[in-house]
Amino acid sequence: MKPFALINSNRWNRIRYTLYAPGYDIAGRIFSDSRKKSIGELGINPGDEVLIVGVGTGLDLEFITGDCHITATDITPAMIAQTIKKNILLKRNLEATVMDGQHLLFSDNAVDKIILHLILAVIPDPVACIRECERVLKPGGRITIFDKFVPKGRPLSFWRKFFNPVTNLLFSNITRRFESIVSETSLITESDIAADFNGNFRIIRLIK
Repeated sequence: MKPFALINSNRWNRIRYTLYAPGYDIAGRIFSDSRKKSIGELGINPGDEVLIVGVGTGLDLEFITGDCHITATDITPAMIAQTIKKNILLKRNLEATVMDGQHLLFSDNAVDKIILHLILAVIPDPVACIRECERVLKPGGRITIFDKFVPKGRPLSFWRKFFNPVTNLLFSNITRRFESIVSETSLITESDIAADFNGNFRIIRLIK
């Protein structure tokens, strides 16, 4: 068995995010401004089919307005339950379902816009995830990403390598490079904006 095989698994993500779900919003709301900005980058239109992969407790929903249809997915049933509860007040045109972001249950070219917020640094195989997003996205469709990555052009620091086993156990991998992930697709980067924590978080827009 490879080191950290259990940690880098859907099983572990279900366990830890089931525990985090009741209080997730307390920490998650510190990124509200970046979530809003990232979604604004998409230019969602009336009638769009919008997919959120790794929706968590549904913190993105309040920033999605207009007459679009939202499909929200997450590997953790407790997170989906929180999303559905949140939407009772928001009343978005929402379908929320448990689904693995590495194996999306959609046909090719099915959605107009995709939101990937704080998922590519968490999901076991980020390349599989983004390839699946590319597959289900319509030509000309866009993806917006908000996540933590090694800053572009910088070496992987000793401290990132030192602390990554702990952060990976608790919440997220901090050694992933966006450039390596997206290079496995034909997606084009339209914009790449430094965000929270001195640019360690970024808002990135892709087009197919």
